[in-house]
Formats: sequence, C-alpha cells, structure tokens
Amino acid sequence: MTVVPKQEFAYVQEWDDEFLALFPHRYDFIWADYSVPQAQVEWKTETRYPLSDRLIQQGGALYGVRFGAETTYCLLDIDAGSPYHPQRDPFAISRILAALEPLGLVTYVACTSSYSGGLHLYLPFQQPQSSWKLAIALTARLENSGFKVYPGHLEIFPNPKRYSTTEVPCLFNAHRLPLQVGSYLLDEAFQPVWSSQLQFVQQWKLAQLRNLIDLDELKQTLKQARQQCSFVSGKANKFINDLNVEIAAGWTGFGQTNRLLGRITMKVYIFHHVLSGGEPLEGQALVDEIVAVARSLPGYRDWCRHQHEIEHRAAEWARCIENSHYFHYGDRSGKFQVKTVESKLQEVVDHTPVWNQQQSEAARDRIRHAIAVMLETNTLPCLATARFHALLKHGIGGQTLYRHRDLWHPAYLVDFDVSAQPNENPPDPPTSLQGEVDCPEEASTSPDPASLFLHDGSNPLLRNTSSNLEQCNLPTSGSNPLPRSRVSSHPALENSGIQFVRQILSTIKAQRTEQKSKIISLQQSDLLQPDSLQQVQLSAKHQAKMQQFLNSGDPILIAEALTWSR
Repeated sequence: MTVVPKQEFAYVQEWDDEFLALFPHRYDFIWADYSVPQAQVEWKTETRYPLSDRLIQQGGALYGVRFGAETTYCLLDIDAGSPYHPQRDPFAISRILAALEPLGLVTYVACTSSYSGGLHLYLPFQQPQSSWKLAIALTARLENSGFKVYPGHLEIFPNPKRYSTTEVPCLFNAHRLPLQVGSYLLDEAFQPVWSSQLQFVQQWKLAQLRNLIDLDELKQTLKQARQQCSFVSGKANKFINDLNVEIAAGWTGFGQTNRLLGRITMKVYIFHHVLSGGEPLEGQALVDEIVAVARSLPGYRDWCRHQHEIEHRAAEWARCIENSHYFHYGDRSGKFQVKTVESKLQEVVDHTPVWNQQQSEAARDRIRHAIAVMLETNTLPCLATARFHALLKHGIGGQTLYRHRDLWHPAYLVDFDVSAQPNENPPDPPTSLQGEVDCPEEASTSPDPASLFLHDGSNPLLRNTSSNLEQCNLPTSGSNPLPRSRVSSHPALENSGIQFVRQILSTIKAQRTEQKSKIISLQQSDLLQPDSLQQVQLSAKHQAKMQQFLNSGDPILIAEALTWSR
C-alpha cells in the first residue's frame, strides 16, 4: 500500500502574473472593505485559507499580506505625519538609505500607501534572507543612526517580532498590497506618476539587481544589535549592547588584544549565565570561555600577536575581574542574591550576643563612661581603693566592678602613669586594723563573693582553701599583680605599707603555730569535740587564705584580709 504524503492546501496561482508573484506568502492575510477616502480602514485577519491571485484580481476588497520565514524584500512605511516624511524633512529618506547602505540596500521602489499620503518604500533583493534576522538588522541600523522605529512615524516590514513561548506562533505584521485604491508610484521628487503593475515590476527588477545583501555585514550587525531580555534591566541592556559593539568587530589592527580581552572578560564574567544559561563562570571555566570568544572573532589570526600566550593573558584578565568590584549579574539583585542574603542573615544570627552578653557589655559601657568623665574632670583616683569608691558613686555595683576589673583597676591599666597626675597625691594604705578598706563589707561577708584574684599575675592559693574560693577561677602560677614600678612610684606604700604587711604576716604565722600546737594537745587529751575540731581547722584554712591575700600585694586583697582580721 502506497502512502501518499499529506499536502497543504494551496491557492491557484496565475502563471503569467509577475506582479502577484512578488508577494508569495499568502497565509494569515488581512482584508478590509472599501471605505470613504481619508477614513480609517478596519482590517481583519483571515486564517482559514490563503489569499489567492484570483481573489486579488477580482478587487472586491482591500488586501494585505504578511511575511514567511524567508523574504526577498523589505518595506519601510513612513506616515504622512511622520517627521521623516519628505514634506517635513526632504533629506530624511536619503539619510535612511545611507544608514542601510552597509547592508547592501541602496535603492527602492516608492509609492503612496493610500489616500492618506503615507509612503511605502520597497527594497527588493535576489537572495532570500531570514525575515527575523533582516528585521533585527534593519532596526539596529536605523536606530543607531538616530531614527526611531515607531508606529505612526517609521515602521519596518518584516518587523522584529517577539519570540512565542506558546504553541500559537507569533506572526509578522501585515502590510497592504501596492497599487490598490489610492496607491500610486512616485518619481524621484516623490510626486505621483501614472502607475501600472507592469511599471511596478520593472522598477522592482531594476532595484533588485542593485540591492546585493552583504552577508558579512548582516552577521556583524546582528552581533552588535541590542539584545532585549525581559529579565535584564534597561541599564544592563545598554551595558550588553556597548560591550557587543566593541567585541563584535574583533581585531582590525595590531595593539588591540589587551582592550578586546578586557571587554570579552567583562561580558563573559558578568552576563554569560544570563545570555547563555547555566551557572556564572569562574576560575578555569571563565578562562576557557574568554579564549573561545577571542579565537572566534574576526581578525584574530591576522592581527593578534599574542596567540601563543592567549590562555595566559585570559587567565590574567580572569583573576583581575574576580578581584574587582564587578560581579555576576543577579548577585546583588535577583535569583543569585537569595543564597547570599540567607548566609548573611545566618551570620548575623550566629554573632548576635545573648541577653547576658548584652547586659555585660552594657555594664562595661557604664564603667568606660564613668572613667571618661573622671578623666575629663581630673578626678580619677590613682589607687584602686579610691577609684573603687569613686566608681560606686556613679551607680555601678561592687560585684560589677569586680567582674570588670580590667577596665578600671590600676594593675590592668598598664599604660596609666600615676606620675602624670601631679595634683593628686595617692593616700597611704591603712596602718591599723581600723583603717580604710578597699571594698565594702558586704563584698567580704557574702556567702559566695566574686573572686578578687586577677586572671593572671597573682600568687596561687594553697590547695586547702575555703569552699567559697574553690568556686573561683584561680591561677596556678604568676607574680604579684602590682608591678614593681608601681610600688616604687608610691613612697608611702613602699615604706609604711610594706612594713605593715610584714607585721601582719609574722603575727598570722605565730597564730598558726600556736593553733597547731593547741590542736595537737587537745587531740591528745580527747577534750576537743568533732564540731570544735572542724571549726578550728576551718579557721586555719581561712587564715591561710588571708595570708595569700596579704602576699598578693593587691591593695584590695590586703583590705579584705584586714576586714576579716577585725
């Protein structure tokens, strides 16, 4: 069984009608009833069947045709009210032809479109061209020459139609056929002349012989044409167009490699994922694409004198742009921004301080502010005792001051020179048990006071310390926190203070020796009860702790030992 291929329905063509043969695409044609001259024509589209020669010859209505995938002519429509009409600008059409001349379009067939006085300029050529590509090239050439392609002023057929994302194709615009009612051929002065279809065909063929499309120039124009992307902003579109203009021409002489590679790198790095899809290019992928684009440009093999090191030069440019302020399009606005925003939000959350940290920082700010106020008013005491009480007057608690000693204690402020305070003589340390203490009584009698030891620089306590101090972070080694230079700068502390401390140490040592002998004697006589023994041992531990306070050299710790000795 022989399968006969299905053939599309076609109209009956008149073999001897050369005029109608100039317009071969008859599908989706337009038509309109005749109307009063100068009145608006109401066009309709017929999609059920193609327009036939015999229907046109009958002349029962006005007809117009569209363009197929390929065409052998293009048409410029200039309305009567357009600024490019000869009555308004006698040199506009000459400028239009000058803009299209690089494509090979140098002559036209001119006629009126209708009684409205608009112009139709037909530019025929022999070799069929892609209707869509030709439309883009014509639009680019005219707009780059300052003409605005806009309905009612200047229209191009075929037009650069939109790409259809549905099953229904997007059609090219239709134009009315020439030499119908109100349409006449025009001479060089754009004046109507006697017209017939034969005269139209003769002018068409003459123009067709002169209009030779330059395929290389057409391709070059398409590369330089502005690419309009719905997901790219207007500024980005202009940036892409500017880069295309500089890149597409390629090498035209020596000494252009550096600039061309720079422009290629910018386009590939910023817009490659937008124009070609995929992920943004980085690293070796970016280098490979730069090299591929460079080698494909015109004049590369004739004028580029860096062909032997093109990969190395491309790698240098890639590193340069990756370390510059340029970024992949969409990184700061668009789909590539989501990951960056999420990571930054997570980073902020991770580094946000908890409530306790916030309170601690607020307390430190209050201490800093108080210190700054006293420094400005020259009322900051030199010694820790006076400074401690001065800070209490600024509404800062004693426990808070203990926790943040690094902000105010002289032993931490190593850059603070008491000798720079000539108007304030530091007071002598207390010389009796009833002397002034360095911390309030409630700080020394609280059940679990904050550690008064510095984080570094103090002598270690014995292992048999009291249970209260076992909860503190005590250093295991170090020296006295008060530097020798600080002690030597205080004559009163050097003389009477050290002597007083030595007296206290010798007294405590004698008391400990006496207590030990008393405990031994009481244990031997069995007169000491367990509870009493525990109290005596605790007292011995407390004395050992106070001795460590006195050995530290810290005025605050010495004051604590003195307070306990009361």
